[in-house]
Amino acid sequence: MAISLKVNGATRSVEAEPDTPLLYVLRNDFELNGAKFGCGLAQCGACAVLINGAAVRSCVMPIAQLGQNEITTLEGLGTLDKLHPLQKAFIDEQAEQFGLLVDESLLQWMQLVEGA
Repeated sequence: MAISLKVNGATRSVEAEPDTPLLYVLRNDFELNGAKFGCGLAQCGACAVLINGAAVRSCVMPIAQLGQNEITTLEGLGTLDKLHPLQKAFIDEQAEQFGLLVDESLLQWMQLVEGA
């Protein structure tokens, strides 16, 4: 079944079952590897993405529930040439000590800073 998702500002289509977790589509089909597989139970946050500005765990989010909601991954925050100010602050202040959860930390802060 073809499902369209709006990811990092672009509409993309994927052939997948409606109950496929968003994490699998992001990593396996769209090759966006910022979100990681951690616990698979939505507890650790390694799979965090923003949906309409709110941090959610993509490992338990079926793609059929997303519709045309805006999905933002770590890759969608900035580029190597132009980091998002929060990414730059994390680097400048050496804020992350455990790399697996850097995306979860950044995205949780994004949610707070941007008021979602």
